[in-house]
Amino acid sequence: MVATALLLSMFGCARVSTLPPGVAPEVGWTAEGIASWYGQPFHGRITASGERYDMEAMTAAHRTLPFGTVLRVQNLESGRHATLRINDRGPFVRNRVLDVSRRGARELGMLESGIARVRMTVVQTPGEMACWEVQVGAFRDFGNADGVVARLEADGHRVRIESSPGNLHLVRVGPLDSRREAERVAQSREGVILGCPDPG
Repeated sequence: MVATALLLSMFGCARVSTLPPGVAPEVGWTAEGIASWYGQPFHGRITASGERYDMEAMTAAHRTLPFGTVLRVQNLESGRHATLRINDRGPFVRNRVLDVSRRGARELGMLESGIARVRMTVVQTPGEMACWEVQVGAFRDFGNADGVVARLEADGHRVRIESSPGNLHLVRVGPLDSRREAERVAQSREGVILGCPDPG
């Protein structure tokens, strides 16, 4: 409890950018603050969006972002990141900006700590029609996947990691605006073209 209190006091002044309820920010909107995670006893309950909460899905709760908004969330302490879709409301604890699923917390490396300072960036809004991705690698080691993501982002690509049930970390470029763009990326990166992404 003492460690948690110290952590909260350290991050109590973190930069937090808020929006009016239901307002969809543009792709690239970013904010920082403290994230927490939730699992039991909420698993299986109906979320604010009407979906049933699955703590093993890549989802998150935010107070105001429209349902269906896709965020790239980075743990600023560990550098790990995850791509999460907003389908619930919360957190309702002062100085916290995001509640992630248990799986999201595992990907971010914050299961044990319970909270972490994060940066969240909008990578897809609910109204976007970008429906193409290119898978450029599959890795057993998360660090190897993360290294590829860093290089691709340095080249200006939007990238996400999709972790499969078999503990493979799939690196995917996208969403892309057209099949032609997907073909160009696939050719240059020796990747495989995929259809519409499924962040959840």
